[in-house]
Amino acid sequence: MSRLNILLLVALVLSALALVQTAYESRRLFAEIEKAKSDLSRLQSDHARLLAERQAQATNLRVERLARDRLQMTPITPQVTQYVSDGSQRAQPTKADVEGGR
Repeated sequence: MSRLNILLLVALVLSALALVQTAYESRRLFAEIEKAKSDLSRLQSDHARLLAERQAQATNLRVERLARDRLQMTPITPQVTQYVSDGSQRAQPTKADVEGGR
């Protein structure tokens, strides 16, 4: 009978150790899931903020201001418009065209 008691005691201790290990692993995995959820929430808010910033950066007013300030571009007006004529409308080539190798 004592042999059976020792065998049951060993089985009980092993079962208790397995229960403790399972509970520890469960808590560890739950902590990882919560950390992943908080990372997801942070990344989603960063994504929304970056989308809003991108939209704000691409407004027409900002693009025009940057073109004017950084690129020194000016709005088109009839005073600064240059008209280019098509060369195929000329009937005879000029002397400069012939000498230029055209």
